[in-house]
Amino acid sequence: MEVRLDTDRSKRKGFSEVIFCEGKSDKQLLRIAEEINAQRLDTAFSRMDETQFAAVSSVIKEFRYDPVSRVGNTLFGTIDKNSAEVAVVSAGSTDVPAAEEAAQIIEFFGSKAERFYDVGVAGIHRLFNVLPDIKKADVVIVAAGMDGALPSVVSGLVSSLVIGLPTSVGYGIAENGKTALRSMLCSCSPGLVVVNIDNGVGAALSALAAVKPKRADFSNVNLPDE
Repeated sequence: MEVRLDTDRSKRKGFSEVIFCEGKSDKQLLRIAEEINAQRLDTAFSRMDETQFAAVSSVIKEFRYDPVSRVGNTLFGTIDKNSAEVAVVSAGSTDVPAAEEAAQIIEFFGSKAERFYDVGVAGIHRLFNVLPDIKKADVVIVAAGMDGALPSVVSGLVSSLVIGLPTSVGYGIAENGKTALRSMLCSCSPGLVVVNIDNGVGAALSALAAVKPKRADFSNVNLPDE
């Protein structure tokens, strides 16, 4: 089965392709793993379950997996550390899987992820206790379900870009994250942008793009011909 990895993405964007595993067959993932292993490409995998991890790790020995975030990645060691710092905040402990997906991707690409979990508006004093440390970050990602209020609060208190990460947490009218998404999109708090529901990868890559000058200089990269 043919697969076409985007091996030039790191040259264009500053970070390599992230393989989305959900819906892929073991046969597809094995073929992808074989190509990655042959080229020794440092690659992250998202939405990976235990069975898929077993399949990929049978081909790539330098591989690790985090079951909370369902993120896996190779350990070839070709990605350098950098000085960028991203604060990853979650409203509740049930928002942690989406937040941790973002944190794992940030760390994979060499930046620092500082975690501040379970500091939602139902006990806002918890946020204030860690706010001085959150303010030190270059970018802040805030994961929240239910009413999705926390990103607006954080954005009103910090000077950096805030990326709202709506999660599919909540009862009934929460509509699997749609209410949180709408709430964040309707925010009047300046400096808040929003990604799709449960899209920790998208939040992480957006944060990394925002701090690109602290990561590396890609201004002289020659893009492939059309």
